Amino acid sequence: MNWIALIGFVAGTLTTLSFVPQVLKTARTRRCDDVSLGMLLAFTAGISLWLVYGLYLHSLPIILANAVTLVLTGAMIVMKVRFRN
Repeated sequence: MNWIALIGFVAGTLTTLSFVPQVLKTARTRRCDDVSLGMLLAFTAGISLWLVYGLYLHSLPIILANAVTLVLTGAMIVMKVRFRN
């Protein structure tokens, strides 16, 4: 593996893992009042485009990071809608 791919995997792992605590907290507390639905939708659209870009480039770091992040943001959107007051 070359250094550029390794940097891509590390960067993708760190940015993807940064979303995990929020998903776990929201699932545990069933509250996400302070999380903006607009931000989640815009972020999900951006992640989707990054995934398409990664697929086009055949870049495994981009594909994996954005596929996992897309699942996490999708879970946040479902919880945001489901746990509304």
